[in-house]
Amino acid sequence: MAGEKAPRAFSSMEELPGHLIGEVLTSGRLAAGDLARLEATCRSLRPLAEHAASALCAARAAFAALGPAARGELLERCGGSWKKVLRFLQSVESSSGTVHTSSGKMQVATGRYHTLLVHDSSVYSCGSSLCGVLGHGPDTTQCSAFSRVPFPSLSRVVNISASHNHAAFVMESGEVFTCGDNSSFCCGHGEVGRTIFRPTQIKALEGISCKQVATGLSFTVILTTDGQVYTCGSNTHGQLGHGDTIDRTTPKIVKLFEGLAPVEQVAAGASYTFAVTDDGTVYSFGSCTNFCLGHGDQHDELHPRAIESFKRRNIHVVRVSAGDEHAVALDALGYVYTWGRGYCGALGHGDENDKTNPELISSLKSQVAVQVCARKRKTFVITDEGSVFAFGWMGFGSLGFPDRGSSDKVMRPRVLDSLRDHYVSQISTGLYHTVAVTNRGIVFGFGDNERAQLGQEYIRGCLKPTEIMFQKSMEDIVIAAPSG
Repeated sequence: MAGEKAPRAFSSMEELPGHLIGEVLTSGRLAAGDLARLEATCRSLRPLAEHAASALCAARAAFAALGPAARGELLERCGGSWKKVLRFLQSVESSSGTVHTSSGKMQVATGRYHTLLVHDSSVYSCGSSLCGVLGHGPDTTQCSAFSRVPFPSLSRVVNISASHNHAAFVMESGEVFTCGDNSSFCCGHGEVGRTIFRPTQIKALEGISCKQVATGLSFTVILTTDGQVYTCGSNTHGQLGHGDTIDRTTPKIVKLFEGLAPVEQVAAGASYTFAVTDDGTVYSFGSCTNFCLGHGDQHDELHPRAIESFKRRNIHVVRVSAGDEHAVALDALGYVYTWGRGYCGALGHGDENDKTNPELISSLKSQVAVQVCARKRKTFVITDEGSVFAFGWMGFGSLGFPDRGSSDKVMRPRVLDSLRDHYVSQISTGLYHTVAVTNRGIVFGFGDNERAQLGQEYIRGCLKPTEIMFQKSMEDIVIAAPSG
């Protein structure tokens, strides 16, 4: 209007009022990397960037749940940098879901002989389509390259899980879809005992918003956005958590969690289940044949039971991974614990001894871990610097060490030198193959490729993670896989 002064134009960020910059930096939309890049381009903003990172950390439930001493220790382990603390918290949060990469949001999940990959809310699969796990229909027996999985229009996938014989998907809308062998009712579609060849919505969960899925051997665990747990499928060992061994044809809520702190993450092993609550407690139930429940015995648990070893030591767990015969957990300070069968050094303690209770991996104490992954007698750990440590059974080269035999053992955590030049954001390992995603959206595959589970048609596998460009079946994403 006439007589009013025109808004002042600022030529650089330094000229902006401090309170305005602070509002932008603490909006909650910036990642730790964004703050670091901003600081690198404008040194005078460093105090504001650190203040913003501190405020963003305090706003996170996982950080707020820690006591003053634990918060101080985490800051110290992150070199006194609040941006690194924020990066740790954000990395842990995304470790069981999609990770942010420069190529878009991604998640990788490996099954027995197949791989699922999310890229910008679309799902791609490759490998063996045994029991319809690839989701491409009854006429597809194998995909030698990553191929897009058809979903209803406008469906955006935000979480996936792959198992031996079925797969599960969570939509942005909170709906859950499944496909694969439903003979044990693990797909959750009622008395339909046939194979589900294409992703199909679980009608029993309509109106219930979900955020994560975990697929075990013939059973499924579903986590809702309000922290409740539903399970369905085979219940031979009580892995569904309902206090009995009766199979469930559709998802049923696990009643015990209704009176506890909200569940933040779930994980499914061969015949057992984990649930991590937001107060740092780990609950386990199901088969304890391999000591995987972590209670110091081999008794199956039909109801969720807290792992007292963690509680006694005041260890706040944030993530857990369930392997076939062992388990691995990550605490709120970035320390790593393992238990179960010690075959081939899968527990990382330098021997093959079994552990009936969780035990800290001492050789990783100097590292700040952000993701843990366990499967068939092998374990992977990703640190806050994007490095990958691996240990256990090489199994067709699925640990990624080219200087070791394909059936060798790595008894202690060892860094994957072949990935040193990359910042690895997520990793998943199947029966004999492993797939990793970097912060640039490059995908690495190594190990067995007998059934094209690494997205390559003409090789049988390799010991070393190697990136390869191939036809852009996934828009402009770069896929990496063994070169032979």
